[in-house]
Amino acid sequence: MTIRNRIALQFSLIVASILIIFSVLVYIVSATYRREEFYDRLKNKARTTVRFLTEVKEVDRELLKIIDHNTLTSLFEEKVLVFDAQNRLIYASVDDQVIHYQTALLNEVRNQKDVEIYSGQNELIGLLYRQNDRDFVVLASAYDQFGRSKLANLQLTLGWGLVAGIGITICLGIFFAGQSLQPISQINQQVSTITARNLQQRLDEGNRQDEIARLAMNFNDVLERLYQAFEQQRSFVSHASHELRTPLAALKSEIQLGLRRPLTVAEHEAVLQNLMSDTDRLIDLTNSLLFLARTLETSNQMPFLPVRIDDIVFTAKDELMDAKPTYRIEIDYKNIPDSETETIVKGNEELLKQVLLNLFDNACKYSDDHTAQVKISTDATQCQIIISDQGIGMTDADRQRIFEPFYRAQNALGYEGFGIGLSISAKLIDLHQGTLTVDSTPGMGSTFTVSLPHV
Repeated sequence: MTIRNRIALQFSLIVASILIIFSVLVYIVSATYRREEFYDRLKNKARTTVRFLTEVKEVDRELLKIIDHNTLTSLFEEKVLVFDAQNRLIYASVDDQVIHYQTALLNEVRNQKDVEIYSGQNELIGLLYRQNDRDFVVLASAYDQFGRSKLANLQLTLGWGLVAGIGITICLGIFFAGQSLQPISQINQQVSTITARNLQQRLDEGNRQDEIARLAMNFNDVLERLYQAFEQQRSFVSHASHELRTPLAALKSEIQLGLRRPLTVAEHEAVLQNLMSDTDRLIDLTNSLLFLARTLETSNQMPFLPVRIDDIVFTAKDELMDAKPTYRIEIDYKNIPDSETETIVKGNEELLKQVLLNLFDNACKYSDDHTAQVKISTDATQCQIIISDQGIGMTDADRQRIFEPFYRAQNALGYEGFGIGLSISAKLIDLHQGTLTVDSTPGMGSTFTVSLPHV
């Protein structure tokens, strides 16, 4: 079932239920009012008859019958019976019918003084009337022909009105549901035209205020992120191919050189040394590419636990110093933490250590003295690790693109590296809901700042 039909059905069921409940209530109230009004008329008739009979001496039974038969307010199939204290019938408004009554009914009237019941299709009331210490029981019954006719007409009107109302509701529900969902149909048509070749296409966002417009806006945001992912993947493949081609071309050149003519032992050793160097470069590049791919693929699955960022800083320093003893890393606190918890962040220790290793290594590599200055700072909301060097620095243009995969500043091309470490570091810090920023001046060094929120 389509959403339009489902909405129309639910809307129709709700309105139909309201109409049915309303119609039933109207009918019940009307039927109750008719019955109570008719009982009041019967009571008035009974009281009038017994008063004429017992209090007006000029009116005898025969005259009272004549009055009952000729009054304009007489009811259809009207019968009035009056009984004395011994339950003897002392007056009946009809003579041509057999009068049936039960003694138990008379006793009930004497006990309750007012009884309203049905006698077949007729309404019947019983009243206890007291006059001059004498008790009379009056039974009056009649058929409410006019009231029941109006009630039947009301029932017919409500029934047809209910059918017509439900029919109109269904038609209007389908129409307005279709009108309301038309923007979604347009979105579906636009989405069906978007492929990998035209990810730059965007949906019409309408008035940018209602729910459908916000849906289109959110979908456009998803398309933008998808487009950026495709572009990053395309860039990754392009740069990876280029970086892999360089050492492979060097390997091929060295092999061709070795095969071109007979070589001495020294020349063979030189060729082998070059092959070893290019192979190491190729291995390093392959490992970097694998680490980048693995990081992007599995980073969301790694556990994040409370860790001390200063402990990770010292661990990263020790590992880098063991691998490269010529490097110097000086660590200090910019401000003394008020408590041990101020340096605790929620993250993955291995990923954060990899970020710091990359930053420490870059700071030492691009500095003539191979020295990195590290400051640990804390405040009420964040921990910061500030890595500074006195190296080659970078221009503002380079600084804008330094976190892109495989991008390297022009003045860094003479140094070892592939332009992958900083892009990995930026993604890992973003995964920890932190920020990685850089401030740099050409020839004067760079300062990288890692900001992570407290637990």
